[in-house]
Amino acid sequence: MEQVTIKNSYAELTVLNYGAIIKELLVKNKKGERQNIVVGLDPIEDYYKDEIFLGACVGRFAGRITQGGFTINGHRYELDNINGIHLHGGKRGFGKRHWKIETIGKGEEPFVKLVYFSSHMEEGYPGNLKAMVTYRLIKNSLHIIHEAYTDETTVINLTNHSYFQLDDSGDIAHHIMKLKCSEILETDVNTAPTGKILSVNNTIYDFKEERSIKDKGIDTPFICPKLDEPIASIYSTISGIRLQVKTNQPAVVIYTPPQLAAICFETQNFPDAPNQSNFPSALLNPGETYINEAQFIFDLVP
Repeated sequence: MEQVTIKNSYAELTVLNYGAIIKELLVKNKKGERQNIVVGLDPIEDYYKDEIFLGACVGRFAGRITQGGFTINGHRYELDNINGIHLHGGKRGFGKRHWKIETIGKGEEPFVKLVYFSSHMEEGYPGNLKAMVTYRLIKNSLHIIHEAYTDETTVINLTNHSYFQLDDSGDIAHHIMKLKCSEILETDVNTAPTGKILSVNNTIYDFKEERSIKDKGIDTPFICPKLDEPIASIYSTISGIRLQVKTNQPAVVIYTPPQLAAICFETQNFPDAPNQSNFPSALLNPGETYINEAQFIFDLVP
């Protein structure tokens, strides 16, 4: 397993070639000390046993696909599933593969670019796919760009699965969050979308005004408005660190796992898009480029 560290005057990022995993992201707290704000593992070999996708690039399809698979142009593709639910790309999705560290850039905007070639029918998905992820530090923000190309029509939905902890208190209930998302996807008992879109009004998912997280167990796709500004903001009242999330994707799955005091912001297409005709298309055709851009902006609460 290889790892590479890049840094600028605002942050320091360590990435692994296994799963294109973000292992550490150090930013300054209100005391001026650098603090890691993502959950990581030591020794790094422990990532081989990890089952909750810590910091990984998830694919070929992030989130859940129902019905045990999908159909493209009349051809049925069966996927590994449990009770019809396929999750995060299968038994050995992109987060459990060794990527190639292709380029490392230094200077004012340091970056690391990783590449993975997914062969036709790997985990049941059609098409030979070239996937790339670039992590770049630009001033006080981490830019993540996922790209992909295919030689046969396929479905694609990539995201980063970092678990954020903005202080070392061992809890996130006191974290203050605000979302510019007024709708969510309804999900069933398997946390799979039903196809319905619901308002967040008068629900535990209403963060249009900032408030503490309090309720744990969130695992919900929020619909992102098309804005050229952050759609999510969260900060710790202890460390003073604030994280803002900006994306070009139609959804962000926000996840607070029951076994860990942390929160994920998985910017992506709608889960189960291959089986929901009213959702944004997840198809990628030959000659097209898939691009998922996200920015994680970190600063201190004013």
